[in-house]
Amino acid sequence: MANQIKGPAIFLAQFLGDQAPFNSLDSILAWAASLGYEGVQLPTWDARVIDLKTAAESQTYCDELKGKCAEHGLAITELSTHLQGQLVAVNPAYDLMFDGFAPEQVRNNPTARTQWAVDQVKYAAKASQRLGLTAHATFSGALLWHTFYPWPQRPAGLVEQGFTELAKRWVPILDVFEECGVNACYELHPGEDLHDGITFERFLEATGNHARANILYDPSHMVLQQMDYLGFIDVYHERIKAFHVKDAEFTPSAKSGVYGGYQSWIDRPGRFRSLGDGQTDFVSIFSKLTQHGYDGWAVLEWECCLKHPEDGAAEGAPFIRDHIIRRAEKAFDDFAATGADEALNNKILGL
Repeated sequence: MANQIKGPAIFLAQFLGDQAPFNSLDSILAWAASLGYEGVQLPTWDARVIDLKTAAESQTYCDELKGKCAEHGLAITELSTHLQGQLVAVNPAYDLMFDGFAPEQVRNNPTARTQWAVDQVKYAAKASQRLGLTAHATFSGALLWHTFYPWPQRPAGLVEQGFTELAKRWVPILDVFEECGVNACYELHPGEDLHDGITFERFLEATGNHARANILYDPSHMVLQQMDYLGFIDVYHERIKAFHVKDAEFTPSAKSGVYGGYQSWIDRPGRFRSLGDGQTDFVSIFSKLTQHGYDGWAVLEWECCLKHPEDGAAEGAPFIRDHIIRRAEKAFDDFAATGADEALNNKILGL
């Protein structure tokens, strides 16, 4: 139905592993289907799931991949290049930590690594087109993140220059997404230069309001930043083209705040939780997205510092299904309608 959210779906990245049923595409698809999911979001950096370059070049390969998913009653919701998108823009301070996201042949070579990442995301645009997808999930990368708190004071023009450079790297990629008819959806996430509404607006302006620069809405990152994640939908709904259903909680502490005190996740005031275990108001989120006509997928992204992942996955499908709203086809008070009558209206208005 038009303007109705699709789902439930699941992002496979957090579940792939070395043990069955998580160690091959066929077995993990069977597992997801057995839990009641109808769609899967595919991480493109894992060769067990997809050969991204081949998918960009071969319609036959993409048809076979779609067919394999369909055999399990599953649709592909989006492809994800979170890791490759991160590498489109890396400040040198993070080179060593992010090198692990790249293949060995481009490690210790930031220029080669960046070009590899750019090519990967472009492949994803073309693969998405061949798969019949209209949205793609990614990260923006970050040149400015190490300056997110203004101490020492940022030099004049630093932020503007940073977003100009970020846009310079992304616009050629976004142009490929335009050619392919696919929306690039940035997950707004701490650690990325695009981590809230204001930073998205800065980037959007720097790209010339590129039509393919859009948002993957994930309320968990807004809970941890203490943002109004419901008002965010009202402001940015026209750019929300993908949706991660992910829960979180923030419990004020006398010892640490939103920065977390370098603690592990389980000890931080702000923590990711399995669906229904956190503080996120998903009833209102699904209502607002439905009100504004979002008709993309609702995709579970499971991350929790307490619950076992298989339990979180099992609980996720019915949780999402129960929150999807079937749009009404007529007004609830149509039974009392009197029809259009200009003469009657004039009388009521005293005209």
